[in-house]
Amino acid sequence: MNIIAASFLISSPDWAKCPAPDKPEFAFIGRSNVGKSSLINMLCNKQQLAKTSATPGKTQLINHFLIESEEQQSAGSSRKQRTHWYLADLPGYGYAKVAQGKRRQWKQMIEQYLRKRENIITVFVLIDARLRPQRIDIEFIRSLGEWEVPFALVFTKSDKTTQREVSTNIKEFLNLLREEWEFLPPHFVTSAVKQRGRKELLEFIKETMKG
Repeated sequence: MNIIAASFLISSPDWAKCPAPDKPEFAFIGRSNVGKSSLINMLCNKQQLAKTSATPGKTQLINHFLIESEEQQSAGSSRKQRTHWYLADLPGYGYAKVAQGKRRQWKQMIEQYLRKRENIITVFVLIDARLRPQRIDIEFIRSLGEWEVPFALVFTKSDKTTQREVSTNIKEFLNLLREEWEFLPPHFVTSAVKQRGRKELLEFIKETMKG
């Protein structure tokens, strides 16, 4: 899959004001400061698409982007098929310098979106590969299971520490999931700086859209 166009569409305060659910949709969410905007920009190969910030909790609305991608129709064919789909950038969970009431509002907004948005194909849950498993990530993943929302894990910032530490942290995280899950979700290891994992993520999106 090759992304040939990506553009910001709309920011919505709740799921009911999101664009019509007429295209496949992939949502990205993670703990605040996990590198979500950088990953989205890397994935779409457009550095200013999602606004990055050093301030955790910057994303406060559901941001939708319209993506146009293309791929060869079949092996050996020169003909290409174009597909339009939505990428949703969700507010981060966890730390943010905002009032408790605002946090509860965000939590409710995210839950309603994830449970009611009928065209969601996959939710990508971003996990900081530099850190040992965080309880807030495990709890959020548990919620996705309870809501029966399909998801995949994306370990970010793999270039910010040693590969040994990245491997150790990911193994520990997956082992924790095995205590509660019969089957583990797909997972990817990424670096926005080195564009690690981009090809694998795009291939996964292509295959899941095919159903």
